[in-house]
Amino acid sequence: MAAPKPEEISHPPMDQLQGLEYCIDSNPSWGEAIALGFQHYILALGTAVMIPTFLVPLMGGTDGDKIRVVQTLLFAQGINTLLQTLFGTRLPTVIGGSWAFMVPIISIIHDPSLAAITDPHSRFLNTMRAIQGALIVASSVQIVLGYSQLWAICSRFFSPLGMVPVISLVGFGLFDRGFPVVGRCVEIGIPMLILFVAFSQYLKHFQTRQLPVLERFALIISVTVIWAYAHLLTASGAYKHRPEITQRNCRTDKANLISTAPWIKIPYPLQWGAPTFDAGHAFGMMAAVLVSMIESTGAYKAASRLASATPPPAHVLSRGIGWQGIGILLDGLFGTATGSTVSVENVGLLGSTRVGSRRVIQISAGFMIFFSILGKFGALFASIPFTIFAAVYCVMFGLVASVGLSFLQFTNMNSMRSLFITGVSLFLGLSIPEYFREYTTAALHGPAHTKAGWFNDFLNTIFLSSPTVALIVSVFLDNTLDYKDSAKDRGMPWWVKFRTFKGDSRNEEFYTLPFNLNRFFPPS
Repeated sequence: MAAPKPEEISHPPMDQLQGLEYCIDSNPSWGEAIALGFQHYILALGTAVMIPTFLVPLMGGTDGDKIRVVQTLLFAQGINTLLQTLFGTRLPTVIGGSWAFMVPIISIIHDPSLAAITDPHSRFLNTMRAIQGALIVASSVQIVLGYSQLWAICSRFFSPLGMVPVISLVGFGLFDRGFPVVGRCVEIGIPMLILFVAFSQYLKHFQTRQLPVLERFALIISVTVIWAYAHLLTASGAYKHRPEITQRNCRTDKANLISTAPWIKIPYPLQWGAPTFDAGHAFGMMAAVLVSMIESTGAYKAASRLASATPPPAHVLSRGIGWQGIGILLDGLFGTATGSTVSVENVGLLGSTRVGSRRVIQISAGFMIFFSILGKFGALFASIPFTIFAAVYCVMFGLVASVGLSFLQFTNMNSMRSLFITGVSLFLGLSIPEYFREYTTAALHGPAHTKAGWFNDFLNTIFLSSPTVALIVSVFLDNTLDYKDSAKDRGMPWWVKFRTFKGDSRNEEFYTLPFNLNRFFPPS
C-alpha cells in the first residue's frame, strides 16, 4: 500500500470558511430572510430579558418597570444593530445587552446614597439615572479609541496566534450561561438541547422545495415545540408544589411580562429623567466599556469567518468600535440599565443556519424595534423560559469558540512557542476569572477590595472577563517571546494582507460603506 501524500493527510488553510449557503453580501429570498431575521430576534431575546430580570428588582423596580426596561433594551438593540451593519464593521452582527457591565452597575446599585432611599420607585429611578450618567461618560472611551483609529493601531500587535485564545474564550468564557442554567430545569433544557442538535445537524438534509427547512429553522421549530411542552407541564400542575426556584426556571407564567406590558409604548431618550453624573461610577464603567470592546473584537473576527468574509481590516474594526461607542451612548440616553456588545449567540446562529447574510440581521433589527413598541406581543415571546435559551447557548457558544480555534490553521502548531502561548493564554483566560467569581461568591466582594470603589470595579471587571485576560496574556507573550524570528509561526505572512483595506481586493466587496460614503471617509 502506497504511503499517503501530504495533501491527503492535511487540509490547506482557507481565507474564507467554505460550506455557507449565503455569505455576507448574498441574500436568501425575502420570505426566507424574514423568517431567519425573526429567528435571530427570538435568540436575542434571551439576554434582553435576563439582564433586566436580574437588575431591576435589585434597583427597587416593579414588574412594570422590568418590562419597560426590556422594551427599551430591545429598542436600543435594534437601532444599534442597524447602525453597526450599515456604518460600522458592516458584519452581520446583532448588538445586544452585555453582562460585562454587571460589576460597576451592581456597585452603583449598592452605593450608600442610593441604597438609603426608602421609597422603592424613587430608588429605582435614581439608580437608573446614575447608571445612565456613568454609561454616557464611559461611552467616550470606545468613541475616542474607535474614531481616532487608536484601536486600529493597537490591533497591529495582534496575530492569528494571539487572537486564537481571545476568539475562543468569547465562546468558552460563557460556559456558566450554558449547562449550569439548563440544569435548573432539566425536563425542559435537555429535550431542547437534544431537539436542536437533531434538527440542525442530524436532519439537516431534509428538504422542502429544495430548502433545508430543519437545518435553517432548527431554532424556531425546537423553541416552539419545547415551549408548548413547557406550557403543558405548567397547565397540568406539574410544578404546583415544587420549590420557588424550580417554578421560576420551568413555568411559562412566572415572568409576569404579558400582564404588565403596555399595548403600545415607544421608548424615548431621558424617559427616566435627567441622568446624574458621578466620577467614581464613570471610572468603574469605563472598565466594562474596555471589556466590551475586547469581547466585540473577538466576536467581529468570528462573525467575519462565519459570514464567509475576510478578517475585518484594522480601519474597519476601529470604525465598528466607534459606532459601538455611539451605541453605548444611546444605551445611556434611553436608559437600558446596561451597555452593549456583540451578541455571541447570534454570531453562532450564523454558523448553525449557514446563512451569514447582512440583510437577515437588519431584518432582525426591524423585529426588535417593532416588538419593543408593541409591548404585549413582544412580552409574549419574551416569556419563553430562560432554560430554553441556555440549551441553545450550549451549541452557539461552542460554535463561536471553535471558530477561534480554526485560526490555528494559519500558525505553526509544531512550534513549542506556539503551544506555550496558546495553552497558557487559554488556561489563564479561564482560570483567573473563575478565581474572581469564586472569591466574589464567598466574600460578597471581589479580590480587589480597597477604599477606592472605582479602582475595585475597574480591576474586578477586567479580570472577570475571559477574553480580556486572554488578550492581555496572549498579546504580551506573542510580542515579547522570540517574536523577531517567529513571524511565520505566528501566522503573520497570511495576516498581513488583511491589516489594511487595500491589502486584499475582497475587502472592498465586504466592508465598503453604503450610499457611496467612502468618498467622504476614505479607508486607510
